[in-house]
Amino acid sequence: MTQERSWSLRRYATPVAVCRLAPDADVPQWANAPTPLSAIVRTANELSLVCAADAVPSQERMLGPYVAYEIAGLLDPDLVGVLAELLEPLAEASISVLTVSTFDTDWVLVPERQADAADTAWRRRRHTVLDHIPA
Repeated sequence: MTQERSWSLRRYATPVAVCRLAPDADVPQWANAPTPLSAIVRTANELSLVCAADAVPSQERMLGPYVAYEIAGLLDPDLVGVLAELLEPLAEASISVLTVSTFDTDWVLVPERQADAADTAWRRRRHTVLDHIPA
């Protein structure tokens, strides 16, 4: 893919986690701790939560911690290839990700131990990473 556009990403300082609960579970109070991104996704098979990593009780099933990156600004929902342009350099650097889309923008979750490598990979492609924004 030829890089034609560059994007600005906001890197948030508060680590997040992705938790899996039973599909019929209530959303627990700890999932409401302050964080730059929280999400509740329920399917027939699971309840997945994106929440503050340090709020998750040790007995819960969790992935992370992740660093959350927000694509700055409002994204037109008709844009094509935004995530592809951002994920390609990470795939080339063997960095795994999770993504979350909201009404306004997309978020990329990078394992905390690989966040600096992600920043480098994006900057090499002329994307801007705004560092360590508080939640």
